[in-house]
Amino acid sequence: MEGHPGHQGQDQPTRLRVARSILDNGPSTAAALAERLDLTPAAVRRHLDHLVEEGAVSAAEQRVYGARGRGRPAKVFALTQHGHDEFDQQYDDLAALALRFLAETGGDDAVMEFARRRVAFIERDCERLLAEQPGLSPAHALATVLTNGGYAATIRELPVVGDQLCQQHCPVSHVAHEFPQLCEAETEAIGRVLGTHVQRLATIAHGDGVCTTCIPSTTTQKEKR
Repeated sequence: MEGHPGHQGQDQPTRLRVARSILDNGPSTAAALAERLDLTPAAVRRHLDHLVEEGAVSAAEQRVYGARGRGRPAKVFALTQHGHDEFDQQYDDLAALALRFLAETGGDDAVMEFARRRVAFIERDCERLLAEQPGLSPAHALATVLTNGGYAATIRELPVVGDQLCQQHCPVSHVAHEFPQLCEAETEAIGRVLGTHVQRLATIAHGDGVCTTCIPSTTTQKEKR
């Protein structure tokens, strides 16, 4: 949904409204979008053709139950994963703007305090989960809590070294690239849950494919006793 020079750039606000309407209301026909947005069907189809071409929207024939009327079945347009990612990027931009304002008005300490509050759920939810399942190790409880928070986390057991926490996804990776306090606060919370100093080996925010955190063998041995 990126803008382009000239006429296409002028169309961008309307094209974004079309995509946003599909996001808010689910898969929609061109006729439904035209009525919802007070646009002509021809204008909506032009925007939809562009969104389909760039991979933000996909088209499928509308399912008709019972006797089918005359004419071709209407197409239903839905957001693709790429389309959803485009909106996620807009939220990232908004978060970055808010954090820049916080840094300018409150300084780095204010940003760090915000980052710590954002990850407060890690310790809180781990404590609750361990109380409910006392047989669960802190490391595996941590992976469960992080996965529920959108991080797709797993624990890999490594010989001699210890365990490794792997996070396949980071909900704030784009923002954390500019504000490393988000990663720092997360690492602090992980260390407190495990009761030891942990070391980040790689982060998605800095271009790595996965966030990895080394959990020392002394910690994992304690957990297994």
